[in-house]
Order: sequence, then structure tokens, then C-alpha cells
Amino acid sequence: MQFYPKARQRRLSISNPAVRRSRLQFLKLAGLNFALLQLLFLALFSYLFGSLFRQTDHVHNINVVFVDYDGGLIGTAVRQAYQQLEGEGFPTLIERTPQQFESPTTLQSAVCNVDYWAALYTTPNASDRLATALTGGDAASYNQSDVLIYIWNEARYSTVADSAIASNLDSLSQTARVAYYQLNGTGALQALPRTDVAAVEVFTSPWTLTAVDIQPTIQGSRLIYNTLVFILILIQDFFFLGTVNGLYAQLNLWMKLSPKRMVTFRLLLSAAYTFVGSLCAAGSIWAFRKGWHVNGNQFVLTWMAIWLFGHLNFLTLDVFTVWLPPPFVPMALITWIVLNVTSILLPFELSPAFYQWAYALPAHALYQILIDIWSGGCNPQLGYALPVLFAYELSSLTLSCIGVYRRSHLAFVANEGEEKKLQECIAATLAEKDEPAVLEKSTPRREDEAGEGAAPTDEEGTLESGVPMRRLRTIPTSTERQELVDRITRETSRLRRERTVERGPKFDLVGE
Repeated sequence: MQFYPKARQRRLSISNPAVRRSRLQFLKLAGLNFALLQLLFLALFSYLFGSLFRQTDHVHNINVVFVDYDGGLIGTAVRQAYQQLEGEGFPTLIERTPQQFESPTTLQSAVCNVDYWAALYTTPNASDRLATALTGGDAASYNQSDVLIYIWNEARYSTVADSAIASNLDSLSQTARVAYYQLNGTGALQALPRTDVAAVEVFTSPWTLTAVDIQPTIQGSRLIYNTLVFILILIQDFFFLGTVNGLYAQLNLWMKLSPKRMVTFRLLLSAAYTFVGSLCAAGSIWAFRKGWHVNGNQFVLTWMAIWLFGHLNFLTLDVFTVWLPPPFVPMALITWIVLNVTSILLPFELSPAFYQWAYALPAHALYQILIDIWSGGCNPQLGYALPVLFAYELSSLTLSCIGVYRRSHLAFVANEGEEKKLQECIAATLAEKDEPAVLEKSTPRREDEAGEGAAPTDEEGTLESGVPMRRLRTIPTSTERQELVDRITRETSRLRRERTVERGPKFDLVGE
């Protein structure tokens, strides 16, 4: 048994003129698309890596407010430590007075309202309590965790906040401890009772940095909340959109249904699909949220936010397929995905200023809404994010609806052009076939004349003796020809509607 025997039958030589022409055309189109795709992906890679370029040098854009409620040596030690660590790779410490923030509660409100990424403060009388504990008075009851405290929201870019805020503030605390020893180490050591174990322990570890996390976000799945989750939402919309448009073309619905009915049906279908898709996305996030304290209300809000994003993305991609040339649609899809995902990889404080234009992208707006939902309202960006999402929803909805009318119009124009070419081809073929019939009928007339008594000429005798007469064919009338044309047209149209060709996936090429 041969391996696919028909694959090697009746193949043209590589030197055949037809093959040579096809080869040149293939190389030309393949070369053009080769260059365009390489340039596109080079630009996308450059854009993506550019947003991450020198990320650590932008950490100083992360603002942390500092309030010294103690007013003693500990606050002074923190200031000296910040002077040592201050630089491009360290958050900016902005000191405010206790009059501006009267209590830690107001500091937490400032962090919750995203005025600052974090708040660091010393507790009242912390230096006095530490000095007392070092003399052995209240060392046993001294609370090392109630000295230096910071407030932050880990749900806000959790992977970035861990390194940019938590790690750096821990370094600040360690450096401040060394600075405290330099300020008061000698005096504290002289007053330290050597037999008091608790006092010695306080001297070796005067305080422990304490974190007040508005929304702890430590689950492993947090790593993909602002990457793969958004990519999959974008891709699943594109796949279903391609399926719907393919079915419309295959079943020729653009010519069979009214545009108004198609608009209504496509809107209902897209809303239902994105409704279920957003439920699956939100459900997956919730199913793997172990250790993350979120409730049912937050789940519903997450679901609705993703639904809005999914639907506007479906409509936006439909706009691409309507108004862009088919060869550029895959390029537009990958560009759309990269632009949106890049807008949420890092907070804009850690990217070059150029990338702040991405405030206008829907993925960034959605992620700000999700952070607000997950942290219980501690990222109040709805005033900016919701208008961005609804602007995409309404504009894409309008263009998509117009696109249905455009597709329907172009489908009729294309069909009329095909039918006209088919009619001309059939008419030309019938005209060519009518000419031999007319010529054949002229020969029997001479036979009739000879039967009436006319003597045949030598030429005619030779014709009659050397060539047998063919049977007379009837010339079809104009009515019969028109009837034949109509039958051929109907049959061809039926075959065209029923014909389906599947040769595997392919893309339209630029330059075709």
C-alpha cells in the first residue's frame, strides 16, 4: 500500500512556465508578508519591553507618606536612614506633620484614596517606652510591634507592591535601627541591666516593622490577574467572533436577512456569549482564591465588570473585521492584545511617562475597577474608568451596527457582479455553439435542389461522394435559449450556495 498515492500524480515540472509564474507570485507575496509581520512583532516587542525598561530606576515615583507621632529619637533615626537610602531605586518618603494627619485612621484613608502608595508612622511616645524598657523597668511588657508601622494595599499591583513597598520599607526599618544605635546606643548600653534578659532582648531588637495590609493578596494566582486572564478574555472573544462571521458568510445570511434583524440578533448573541465567558473568568478567579478574603458581593461586581469589558472588546474586534482589510485583521488583533496587556503590567509610576497614554485603553480601566472591588473600595478610580469603558462600548456598538449594513450591501454588490459575469459567460458560450448549427443546415439545401432536377457540379459531386452527409441539427429559438440560460443560472446559483471548501486554516495575504 502506497503512502497517499494520489499526492504524486500529475504534477508539473518545476521548469513549467505555469509553475514559474506561480513561484514568482508566491515569493513576492510571502516576502511582503514576511517583512510586514517581522516589523510588526519587532515593534510590539520593543513596546512591551520598553514599558519594563529600567523599572527599578522609577521606584522613586512611588510616594510614601511619613508621620512622626513620636517626635523622639526613633523618628530621627528614620529620617537619617532615609537620607542614606534615598535615590532612584527607593520610594520617595514625604513627611507630613501630625496636625495634617491627626491619627493613623486618616493615614489609612489617604492610602485607600490612592493619594499615597503607603503610609509609615511612629506611634506616640514610642521613644520613651523604648528608653524605659532598656533600663529594665517595663522591658517584659514592652511591645516591639507597636513602634514603627506602615499601611498599604497589597491588592494594588500585588507583585510590584511586594518589592517596591514592603521590601524597601523593611530595609528602611533595618537601617533606622542602626541609626538609632548610633544616636543612643552608648547611653542605652550603659543603662542596660545586664541581668535583665528582657531588657537585653529589647536592646538587640528595639522594634519590628509592622504592616497593616488593607487587602492581603498572597495567593499564587495573583501572578496572572493582570496578564493571562486579560489575554484569554481577549482571545476567546475573537474566536467566537470569527465563528459567527464565518457562519454568516457560509450560510449567506448577509443576503437573506434584513440588517435590522441581524443587528438585533448579533447583539443578543454577543451579550449572551460574553455573559457566560465573564462568569467563567470570574468563577475561575474565585475557585483558586485560597487565603484571599473576598465575598459574594465582590464576586458579582467582578463578574459584571468583566462582562462589560468582554462585550466592548467583542464589539471592538468586530469593528476591526468590518473596517480593516482582511489581511490586516490578525495584525490588529495581536496589536490590540499587546497594547492592552502592557497597560496593566506595571503601574504607570514605574514605566516611562510615554506609556501613560494607555489610560485610554479599556484593559487598564477594567483593572483599576477590579482593584477597587477586591480591596473594598480602596482604589476609587470609577470616575475615570467607567467613562472609558462605556465610551468604547457605545462607539464600537455604533460602528459595529453600521458594519452590518455595510456587509449586507457589499454582499449584494458582489453577488450581482458574479451573476452578471456568469450571464455574460453563458451567453458567449451559447453564441459560439449556434454558429456550427447554422453552417450544417446549409448543406442539405443543396441536396433538396439536386432532387428537383438540377445537375450537380463537379465540386458538389466530389463533396457528396467523398463526405457523408451529417444529420440536420435544429437551431434553438430565442425562447429556448433564454430558458436554457435561466436553467443554467439557477443550477449554478444552487451549486454555489451548497459548495463548501475546507482546505485548513489560512490567512489573507497583504498584496493579494
